Amino acid sequence: MKLGCHVSIAGSIDKAVDRAQEIGCNTFQVFTRSPRMWRHREFRQEEIEAFKRKRGDAGIDPVFSHMPYLPNLSSSNPEPYRKSVDSLRLELTRCNLLDIPFLVTHLGSHLGKGLDIGIKQIVNAIDTAISGLDQHPIILLENTSGKTNEVGSTFEELRTIIDSVSTERIGVCFDTCHAFARGYDISTQEGIDSTLRGIEETMGFNRIQLVHLNDSKGELGSRLDRHNHIGVGQIGEDGFRQFLRSKFKSKPLILETPVDDFRSDTGNLEKVRKLAA
Repeated sequence: MKLGCHVSIAGSIDKAVDRAQEIGCNTFQVFTRSPRMWRHREFRQEEIEAFKRKRGDAGIDPVFSHMPYLPNLSSSNPEPYRKSVDSLRLELTRCNLLDIPFLVTHLGSHLGKGLDIGIKQIVNAIDTAISGLDQHPIILLENTSGKTNEVGSTFEELRTIIDSVSTERIGVCFDTCHAFARGYDISTQEGIDSTLRGIEETMGFNRIQLVHLNDSKGELGSRLDRHNHIGVGQIGEDGFRQFLRSKFKSKPLILETPVDDFRSDTGNLEKVRKLAA
């Protein structure tokens, strides 16, 4: 089982590998820069080399990068949209420098302009960002919880984006909290089976390249994007026990559980291993 956490890059990007190793990850996810700022620091060549060397020595694979929070690829507001597209392009090039093969992106909000407009903006953003690049990591569209004006909360919406972009290097990051909040009941075997059928009938299970493994503070269908510790939320221990015995277990699993005093990342990793056993 490929299991890991989102880890910090504080100090330098290569320290993420150290932190992942310390808590027993065999895969991990990072922000390559501050997720709450537009500006960024360029990598030093020595930290790029250290990241690659440490990752190779540790045998950790695959590794995922996550887009910052600020970009909104669905926006129709010209200046924020331009900055969002530039941010996606920058992140693609940073992944290329680090040999990170996957980039997860949120899809954003159409801000009341309508779903069709939002999808059109996302497709244009991706096509613009990859233009002229000889190579780029596989872009993973993360499903959303379906809050007002959000794009990408259903498999049908994700399929439309996948079919419309000009690259085949596109896939899906399936977030368990977001899916549950949107109404996909992955807390029961029947619901998991129904969810898998829905995936196969729309985009195909092979499009899922990553699972964000998070419990949900919100109830089924609440559209509330609030993560909880594994087994503590509305999906619950029984739900995750069933989920971790399904086809989803074949995909890399990355925890994005809360940072608080209730349970550490190590504790959540141990809980997942226990439920999967």
